This record gives sequence, C-alpha cells and structure tokens, in this order.
Amino acid sequence: MSAQTFLGLPAMGSEELERSAADVAILGIPFGVAYPSPGLTAGCADAPAAIRARSQRLAHFADHHDFDLDGPMLIGSPPLRIVDAGDVPGSAEDGPANAAGAESAVRALLAVGAIPLVMGGDDSVPIPVLRAYAGGAPLIVLQLDAHLDFRDQVAGVRDGYSSTMRRASEMEHVERIVQVGLRGVGSARISDVADARAAGNLLVTARELRERGVAWLLEQMPADASVFVAFDLDGVDPAVAPAVSGLSPGGLSYDEAADLLGGVAGRCRVAGATFTELVPELDPNGVSALVVVRMMMRLLAGIDRNR
Repeated sequence: MSAQTFLGLPAMGSEELERSAADVAILGIPFGVAYPSPGLTAGCADAPAAIRARSQRLAHFADHHDFDLDGPMLIGSPPLRIVDAGDVPGSAEDGPANAAGAESAVRALLAVGAIPLVMGGDDSVPIPVLRAYAGGAPLIVLQLDAHLDFRDQVAGVRDGYSSTMRRASEMEHVERIVQVGLRGVGSARISDVADARAAGNLLVTARELRERGVAWLLEQMPADASVFVAFDLDGVDPAVAPAVSGLSPGGLSYDEAADLLGGVAGRCRVAGATFTELVPELDPNGVSALVVVRMMMRLLAGIDRNR
C-alpha cells in the first residue's frame, strides 16, 4: 500500500475492501504492456505516486467551496464511500504478468461493488481493466485521447498503448466506443481509421467537439448507459497539461474535459475509469498531475451527485 493516498482517503487492502462496502476504489496500475522501445512512456509508471502526492494539498480543502462545482466536492447523503486500494504490483519487463495482475485486481473491486478509478500507467492499462468487466452489463467506452489507438499490433505487441481501442472493440461486453479529442498525426494508418468506423466507433476530433459542444457529445450516449471513461492526458491541450509523451497541439480545453467528465457522470452510470499517460519527469511544477487530480475529483463529484 502506498504511503500517501489519493486526497488522504482511507487505505484499504483486498480483505478490508470486502468489509468496507466502498462505493468507489482508487487503484494505481503503474505498469502495462510495454513496447521493446517504450521511450518516454516508461516514465508513466511513476504517475500513480505523483498524482497521489499532488492531491495532498487539495485533501485539506475537501469540504471547502469548489467554484467548479458551486459547492463542496461531495454533497450526497449518506456520503460517497471512497477508498484508496493501493497499487497493483508489476515490472517494466513482464507485460503479460502486469496485465493479468491488473485484470485480477479490477475484477476483485467489481466483485465487492466498488467503481474502479484507475491511475495508470501508460495507455495500455485500459485493456486489462476493461477485460475485467467481461460477463457484466454492456459498456459504452468514452475515450478522451489525441490518438485513435486502433493498431492491431506494433513491433509484435498486440496489447500495447497503440492498440487499446481495437482490443476494446473486440470485447463482447463493449457495445460502442466514443473517441473524442482526435487530432494531428499518430500511429493510425488510413486502414485503422476505416476499421474503427466500420466497428461503429464514433470519432470526434477536438475541433468538432469545439464546434458542436460538450452537450451535443453527451447526447450521443443514452441516459441509462453504463459508461467507462478512458482518459488519456494527451487528449487535452498541451497548454493545459504538457507532461505527456505524445504531445499534439490543440485538444480539449480544461473546461471542455471537466464538463465532459462531469456531464457523463450526471447523465449516465459511470462503471469505471482510467487516467493514463502522465509522465511525471516532464512535470517539474506538477501542473499536469494537478489536472489529473482535478479531473478525478470532477468525476467523483458527478458520481456522487447522480446516486
């Protein structure tokens, strides 16, 4: 268990979780399935600790007035029960074991009725997390990302961060994928875009979201849907959060991203979320980690208000 917890929340192991009746569990998954030459994404393994550390100051203000919410973060009665379940053990060298451990840990949280809010790790982490939902209610995956992540494989690796949404599209319990924030050039080939559209994915560029608005995007998801949020930090404008490995000019503004998370939590049932691709070594003043903390808080507030 990490020495610091997210927002100073209670730390709980698996046995304690079974008795806690937690509504939400914060979980760190530092290690995913790496490529032979991971580059800057190797630094994403430090992100759960950095996010927890950056949240400590805000922990003292949890019951203060939050101007983004026009009230305190949590207003429900009884209070939303949130715990920090620590980190899933792993290593940079053993992707299959990392994936198996991540899937098992998330499945254990779901078994006790807790909504997993996962801190990655690189953007391969959502693959095992989503696999843990097999056999459950159909999911809509809402991905915020600059990139399509629809390669079948890269360097022989099928579960790496460039294949996240293709693997998700192959899961029987994923009924639709909404991808927002797309822009620039990444690993996607023309055939990958065609495959994503053929799979029924809704592809929304950052420019299109700005023109149509967050309210329009929310209307694309049924009000009673179970939604899993896959938040890649490079989905937002690097002027807001520069500490990512795949910088791309443009992207969602801070308010667009926050309104989207708060809006989907208010309209739908949030089944879980991942927050990935923060590279702490590129974040000397901690502003990018702070953006992740605030996005997680916005999602938690939305879950609390929609109970």
